[in-house]
Amino acid sequence: MSRSDQHLSETDIRPENAETVMVRADATDLRAWLANAPVCPGLTHHQIRHLGVATMPSPFEIVRNKLGGSYFLACFGGEGRVLVDGRWTRCSPGQAVLLPPGTLQAFQTTPDRTWDFCWVRYQERSGQLPLATARTPIVAMYDAEPLRLAILGLHRECSTSNVPAAVSHWVDLVHHYVLQFAVPVRHDPRLWQLWEQVSASPGEPWSIAEMAASIHLSEKQLQRLCLKELGRSPRQQLIWLRMSRAAELLVQEGLKIESIATQVGYQNPFVFSTTFKRVMGWSPSEYPGRRRDSGLS
Repeated sequence: MSRSDQHLSETDIRPENAETVMVRADATDLRAWLANAPVCPGLTHHQIRHLGVATMPSPFEIVRNKLGGSYFLACFGGEGRVLVDGRWTRCSPGQAVLLPPGTLQAFQTTPDRTWDFCWVRYQERSGQLPLATARTPIVAMYDAEPLRLAILGLHRECSTSNVPAAVSHWVDLVHHYVLQFAVPVRHDPRLWQLWEQVSASPGEPWSIAEMAASIHLSEKQLQRLCLKELGRSPRQQLIWLRMSRAAELLVQEGLKIESIATQVGYQNPFVFSTTFKRVMGWSPSEYPGRRRDSGLS
């Protein structure tokens, strides 16, 4: 897919004929599109802000540039596009995406199409490990039907009898189905080993050949395995791990941008800044929560 518009701004376009079933954690969110959703305080047990099932005809477009939580979306009909690593990626039936916090998040229905999907929006507490980490799948195959039915069951319960024990079971079931994607039962330990090595030394001049050799695979084998389990190529995953580490340093350490670029494997600060903005949605100097010590560039 083509690269994203580097100047995407906060957007919320929803067609009048959209069909949605939603549940929210509390009534403090006053946005109109959530106004009629029943409230379920039990969602906060898993740090869920809201969830739902939607049928969205075109034009539909959402851009969120200030989200602090993970966002899960699973498609069961039609077609849409999701901004992943700074590029628009097609999302079709049988696919799901899990977007980590701290990134620009954007979604849109493919022109002249209708997009059927369900979503779960998390808001992890400060200091809590987010559901979506640098080594969880970003795009992968997923059967959305169990999650869709669980969301509909929760909505029905919250809208009618609202029995606490039943609500709790539905909420746990929703979170369980998301975890099946975020923490897959079947994964190749060689990939885990590789990304642990890369994460520990993101400044090293990693090549695809070196990464493949470190876990005794050919480059083609590594390519296939990485795409299957993470929805990214090895190079895309390497860049993502480096940008994730850079974001941590921007928030936690208050280092100069030139220093951060070097620590994550970029000798040219301009190339680093351009890559960071494409992947994360902001330039390093604009990144939310960036610590600004004296002397920062």
